Amino acid sequence: MAKLKTVYFCQNCGTQYRQWHGQCRNCGQWNTLVEEVVEKTPARSLQTKSKQHLINIIEVETNEEPRIITPSEELNRVLGGGIVLGSVTLIGGEPGIGKSTLLLQLALKMKKKILYVSGEESAAQIKMRADRLTELQNPECYLFTETSVEKILHEARKLQPDFMIVDSIQTLQSPLIESSPGTVSQIRECSNEIITFAKETATPVFLVGHITKDGQIAGPKVLEHMVDVVLNFDGDRNHLFRLLRANKNRFGSTSEIGIYEMVSQGLKEIKNPSQILITKKSEELSGNSVAVTLEGNRPMLLEIQALVSTAVYGTPQRSSTGFDAKRLNMLLAVLEKRAGFQLGAKDVFLNITGGIKTDDPALDLAVVASVLSSNEDEAISEHYCFAGEIGLSGEIRPVSQIEKRISEADKLGYEKIFISDLNKIPKRNFGIRIEEVGKIEDFVERLF
Repeated sequence: MAKLKTVYFCQNCGTQYRQWHGQCRNCGQWNTLVEEVVEKTPARSLQTKSKQHLINIIEVETNEEPRIITPSEELNRVLGGGIVLGSVTLIGGEPGIGKSTLLLQLALKMKKKILYVSGEESAAQIKMRADRLTELQNPECYLFTETSVEKILHEARKLQPDFMIVDSIQTLQSPLIESSPGTVSQIRECSNEIITFAKETATPVFLVGHITKDGQIAGPKVLEHMVDVVLNFDGDRNHLFRLLRANKNRFGSTSEIGIYEMVSQGLKEIKNPSQILITKKSEELSGNSVAVTLEGNRPMLLEIQALVSTAVYGTPQRSSTGFDAKRLNMLLAVLEKRAGFQLGAKDVFLNITGGIKTDDPALDLAVVASVLSSNEDEAISEHYCFAGEIGLSGEIRPVSQIEKRISEADKLGYEKIFISDLNKIPKRNFGIRIEEVGKIEDFVERLF
């Protein structure tokens, strides 16, 4: 009979200890060690001959990875052109954000043999969700409600699917490990077996992962290192829009995003997010401006709203939604120091409409424009847009890929765009007027 032993695993990084410690020596986190019972298997013989041999890097032949093009253009963009055969993709997000809906839609749209494994829902629950997506049908989509990874891989080898979805990795358990599902050792062992299956059979696998209260994928950090692609599906649950981002991608860029809208029939792709995110107003209002941002290689126009009012309770409040609060404080300090606006005794509230969160420094100019517009109670023309970073000395700094930003604003019918005078504008005739500014004082004077 195999010998059993008790070890302690760090739930944050997966480091193993023989004894309990209050602090993990590897990642420095406190009270993250949990006791688990694992099975000690006899060591295998190391006298195996390696089939690999040394090779010079110049002699290595490279071939482009074959990909499966999915019906979702947004997913193809984020993955870098489609799903690579044999790849393992981990998708994480908050409960109820739409991870399972996204993958079920993908399974029903693809005209391939799909194995959908669920350890959280029954087949009837999945069918009810599929019926809600009325226009989608795939006769080659098979459901399997099981948590044993051994049984799952046995059925997968018999079915030989073109694509497999596992929802979720935290519910699976391996008979080789004695601990309960969701623990560090179980997640690591189950993931390792699924990855081995995917590589041996060239079957693409999607794994759904739960997240912790800090927004990190639950389980050992080694899980994210083991898989090929890590996707994050997020968004404000009070808004309709969902963003799909790649935190890791061995086969493409990590700077692309996909945008979806949650509707009653599931998730709808947003082809042109700029037209959706800009609010159509019957009259011009103070405190509103439009920023031209860039997510990966995709230009987008976002509406920035600001409200500046006299502080009632003595200590002025600074609040921002979708924009870095520390950067907002920096911009307010620059306005007070370099442009002479007295904002120290005023409340400032900032919001990016649509529940979008971004850290593009090109939003600085639009944020300053909104704050000044609300402070002066003077509306900015709805035909103006902004793209520029502001430095601590009040200079307007250039931003990347300015041609794409100008072209997007021109395509949507804007009449004027404010940019840095240090940006090198290509010699091309744009239909939009380009206003170049160098200092924040010049910007304020030319804006109003």
